[in-house]
Amino acid sequence: MKWRNQLLALFCLLVFAGLGVLYFQHWVIRKPFGIILFIGEGLASDRLASTRVYAGGAGTHLNLDSMPNMALLTNYSKDFAAPDSAAAATAIATGTRVPNGVVALNGDKKPMASIIELARDYGRATGLVTDASLTDPTSAAFYAHPVDPNDIEKIAAEFVDGGKIDVAMGGGAAEFLPAKKGGERQDGRDLLLELRGNGFDIVRTRAELEAIPAWRQAKLFGAFSNAELAFANQVEERGQQPSLSDMVRRAIQLLQYNAGGYLLVVDAGLMRKAAQENNAERTLLQTLELDRAVALARRYAGQKSTIIVCGDVAIGGMTLNGFPFRQDSGIALLGLNSAGQPWITWATGPHGTRSYGAATVPNNAQNVQPEQTLEPAALYTKSALPTVDDVVVFGSGPGTDMLQGVADGTIVFKIVRGEL
Repeated sequence: MKWRNQLLALFCLLVFAGLGVLYFQHWVIRKPFGIILFIGEGLASDRLASTRVYAGGAGTHLNLDSMPNMALLTNYSKDFAAPDSAAAATAIATGTRVPNGVVALNGDKKPMASIIELARDYGRATGLVTDASLTDPTSAAFYAHPVDPNDIEKIAAEFVDGGKIDVAMGGGAAEFLPAKKGGERQDGRDLLLELRGNGFDIVRTRAELEAIPAWRQAKLFGAFSNAELAFANQVEERGQQPSLSDMVRRAIQLLQYNAGGYLLVVDAGLMRKAAQENNAERTLLQTLELDRAVALARRYAGQKSTIIVCGDVAIGGMTLNGFPFRQDSGIALLGLNSAGQPWITWATGPHGTRSYGAATVPNNAQNVQPEQTLEPAALYTKSALPTVDDVVVFGSGPGTDMLQGVADGTIVFKIVRGEL
């Protein structure tokens, strides 16, 4: 009897040891503590070369270039060859392609779980950072399921009512405030006051953001502008606003105290805003802002974190043309070259100088402003159009070795879900 008890004890010990090894291998080692997903709106392959040259000349290397894994992502929606922001973001957030104009809803108009909602189910703290509005389609796809993607009031209310995000920072404060307090809400709700009542710290400036103790439980809402944040070259407007890197750094500091790890989604939305306006300088500056934020995230989150940087939809068809010298950079690439030709051109957008077909376009060759001739667009449109191009994705850390060659655009969701 004694030897049977000893064998049983040995057997139980081996079982517990085996379970401990499995737990250690599949969770402690393989599951990253931090997962950070960057979305560079408009980040296609042609943007990278232009940004390198603008940053310091043709031989310059971006921080993105040092990420070990990279792929091209096929990019289309359920009904069009080029997705809009809503469909592109939904594919990233839920892993499902939807028609243009749809935010995180399936064909039956039922909500689809986003990667942020799944992360909460796994016990992770969640964060959302953007330099655009927190209710823009790219951000909304991670927490809202609006039937009408233009119903900004409902999207903002769903952010508060859903309680899915622990740390959020960006623009769009007017969409959370009633008209009587300088906002745009017509239902009278003061969502910032409601968030404060739910235990959130509300910050409106960079100084207030920096004053939040890093050890405090992560419940923070930063609304730094009534609309999107200022561009990098709008020095005066940006004086009281944090940069994308500032927000990413503070989000990581606050989220990392959750024992179950965290998921942070970062939307670099001003890249798209600038491209839609045919403003190459701001487009390239905001791409560099994203690049700096990625470098900071890799430093603060650590090498064992999973970090993914992906584009959503290419915008406007910006091209750096001609033969700039190898060391030319910055403002030397703006305007006209020595032959009087524009260095940078666009396929579509407000800098177009001609009209086509039966459309009557007010911005034609007769009344185009002189500064618009410096970055001409081939076709006038009020806002630069999406293009049918693959976007790029970079990755470092666990799970990102899947990013090789040409991949389906939904692979980003699959990687993140697999690492939760």
